[in-house]
Amino acid sequence: MMKRSLHVCNKTRDIISATEKILNFPLTQPDYFHLSELFTIKDLFEARVHLGHKKGCRHRLMEPYLFGSRLDTDIIDLEQTAEHLQRALNFTAHVAYRGGIILFVSRRRQFGHLIETTARECGEYAHTRYWKGGLLTNASIQYSPGVRLPDLILFFSTLNNVFQQHVGIRDAAKMNIPTMGIVDSNCNPSLITYPVPGNDDTPVAMEMYCRLFKMTINRAKDKRRQMELLKGISASV
Repeated sequence: MMKRSLHVCNKTRDIISATEKILNFPLTQPDYFHLSELFTIKDLFEARVHLGHKKGCRHRLMEPYLFGSRLDTDIIDLEQTAEHLQRALNFTAHVAYRGGIILFVSRRRQFGHLIETTARECGEYAHTRYWKGGLLTNASIQYSPGVRLPDLILFFSTLNNVFQQHVGIRDAAKMNIPTMGIVDSNCNPSLITYPVPGNDDTPVAMEMYCRLFKMTINRAKDKRRQMELLKGISASV
């Protein structure tokens, strides 16, 4: 009888140990959520992600991400875009999996509805209006001491206009909040945690970015629900 009890205890311990490994698995795998299958370089090309701005508008810090220029227009290196986008999607998935708050941001009026709809469809938040300085740095004063700041901010446009960077990027850097930003050839990527070189003006490109991040967040949340169910089952064993 005692041997049988020990066998059951060992089996239960093994199940719990295996469950803990599964629950912690996402932090040790490079592509646990299989995000590399969501897009190809051909998809990026067809979405016109490679099209930058005129050479005269080029930001010097974007030069390493450029393939060259054609007809006085900068061409973005899509191989680097794919690598950086994969990295940004993977980090976003980990934040969503751990229950983090994700904020979608864009000041482009023509994309405001798209950004807000995308955020709503994956259960997150959006800010597409004027960004008041101190929204993050003075949050405890403007709102309440217990207000929770975003765990990740996704900037689908890093500029307020052609020459001015979005104020939220500076504020997020001050508050040590990770950021993802679509950086065109005229953007400054230095303060962005996960810069993704790509076209930020064309609707088809913006639709692709939104679709990818929405699928990533929803996939991570589905995986979290599966893990919580598995954890509940193992706890009842």
